[in-house]
Amino acid sequence: MVNRSATSGAQSRRPVSSSPAPAGDAATRRPLDVSITGVMLAAAARLFSGARARWVNCEPDTCQRIYFANHTSHLDALVIWSALPHRVRALARPVAAKDYWERGIVRPYLAKNVFHALLIDRKKIKVHNSPVRMLLSAIGETYSLIIFPEGGRSLDGTVHPFKSGLYYLCKKRPDLEAVPVYLDNMNRVLPRGEVLPVPLLSCITFGPPIFLEAGETKQSFSQRARQAVLALKER
Repeated sequence: MVNRSATSGAQSRRPVSSSPAPAGDAATRRPLDVSITGVMLAAAARLFSGARARWVNCEPDTCQRIYFANHTSHLDALVIWSALPHRVRALARPVAAKDYWERGIVRPYLAKNVFHALLIDRKKIKVHNSPVRMLLSAIGETYSLIIFPEGGRSLDGTVHPFKSGLYYLCKKRPDLEAVPVYLDNMNRVLPRGEVLPVPLLSCITFGPPIFLEAGETKQSFSQRARQAVLALKER
């Protein structure tokens, strides 16, 4: 097994432009009202969640990353996205549940036009029908992902074992930094079954990037990634 540190991995990754995206990318040609909506939505998410972002042995960066976090609320993806600095947020695409974000009129608009989410049909995720290829195609050589490896929300805040998606993303794109994120108190901001968020203080902790090591098994990596998230709970 190769002992590759986050520092050496960061040094070896290919350079990434600090500009939001290529000039010809459709995602950058957004109407002014959509850009303003994004700023307002991010501000509202921070206000309602009381989210305080902490970066532990990791700094905001526009390089391509996979932000992976524990999952306790439908607002998790939005809160992580809003906690990122604007220049980083512009390149981050949350992966969210299609059945939730396609309901009604407002949610689909926000998901598609404001935070540029990638919606996954959780009922159709099978070994032979993994969304990994679609996600990697969507981010290309520019964007980052925000994902929740547990595959579903935890009702009691317990971080459940990770499913295989993160492993396969890192296996196919070993150059991507996998950044663990721990969300604290989010399950109380939007409890299951509730429609409106309850303003509370929560904390978002970003940790040092990890990488898939040469020859590392799916089980070993998934356990190590989960432990990286859990370790942030005590920081």
